Amino acid sequence: MANHRTSRLNEDIMRELCAILRTLKDPRISSMLSVVKVDVTNDLSYATCYVSALEGREATAQSVKGLRSAAGYVRRELGRSLELRHVPEVRFVADDSIEHSAHINQLLRDINAGGSQQDED
Repeated sequence: MANHRTSRLNEDIMRELCAILRTLKDPRISSMLSVVKVDVTNDLSYATCYVSALEGREATAQSVKGLRSAAGYVRRELGRSLELRHVPEVRFVADDSIEHSAHINQLLRDINAGGSQQDED
């Protein structure tokens, strides 16, 4: 039963974080930032949020710095929107999964383009 609750809470926090990130005005936070994953601990005291920016690792690292300084605001807004008795403390972690998947996609395009050139020769 608790596992179902934490997975539902993970999805709810992820949805609300996406909405809250659009309202932040810190110039360090990238406009192309996305929440990749949210993990809430079993006792619901901490929520680890993995974020990634399309601009690369440096933009993600700068965005995480901005998000850490706005963590109190984010937690308060989460509490208002989710109406939880105890709102978990939000921790932000830089994740490079979007950049990694874009790199793999580019490699696959290169392989596909190389294969079509060999067929023409």
